[in-house]
Amino acid sequence: MAVTSSSMMLLRNLPTVGRIAQSVRANSRIFSTGEMIRVLPRIASPRSISSTRAAHNEEAAAKAASDTGAPTIFDKIIAKEIPSDIVYEDENVLAFRDINPQAPVHVLVIPKLRDGLTTLGKAEPRHIEVLGQLLHASKIVAEKEGIVDGFRVVINNGAEGCQSVYHLHLHVLGGRQMKWPPG
Repeated sequence: MAVTSSSMMLLRNLPTVGRIAQSVRANSRIFSTGEMIRVLPRIASPRSISSTRAAHNEEAAAKAASDTGAPTIFDKIIAKEIPSDIVYEDENVLAFRDINPQAPVHVLVIPKLRDGLTTLGKAEPRHIEVLGQLLHASKIVAEKEGIVDGFRVVINNGAEGCQSVYHLHLHVLGGRQMKWPPG
């Protein structure tokens, strides 16, 4: 095999190439073909691509949504006009499975009566009782789903908080190891 000028340059600069290769290795796949080294970027896994797409779709939906006070899809679920997989229900609260789960267990907990509570940012002293009921219902959901020893409760508030439905709702997430920081 003949030694070319590019091969000699690579050999002379081996310590530098080694340092570069270490930094590139974390972000790229390296393939060697004879005398030439090509660095190809890592290709994201289908799961990361779909989760990135889902996150982008949620962000787009949140930016497109507005807090008009008009009836939401949750009002239709409460009225049983739209079917849902109900996990828990009492006179004030309804909990049902999210149609786009972000964890093995992903349940939405909502107040049956909005009473102006479209976002947590609009909570007033008169909402204290229902806010407590929502948190207690989240604990009941966690018990029913067998995740009481490890779960997360999330409230998205406003467009920047990625809220896409303006009817206050809590996300109960579990069934896998949660990461920190979220988002």
